[in-house]
Amino acid sequence: MDKMKVNYEAMLGLVAELVLDEAVLKFQTNQLNSAIDKALASGDEDTFHRLVKQLNELK
Repeated sequence: MDKMKVNYEAMLGLVAELVLDEAVLKFQTNQLNSAIDKALASGDEDTFHRLVKQLNELK
């Protein structure tokens, strides 16, 4: 039974890590998309390209 408990806890840890990674990725993506929109609205081409590059690196 102890081995099953250890395996179960390890699996829960992995699932928690995946959920957290996904949440961080979604947050970063949303932040970059917002910043990209602002750069477009202000006509800041250099910032736009830099942010798009960062966004593509996330994927």
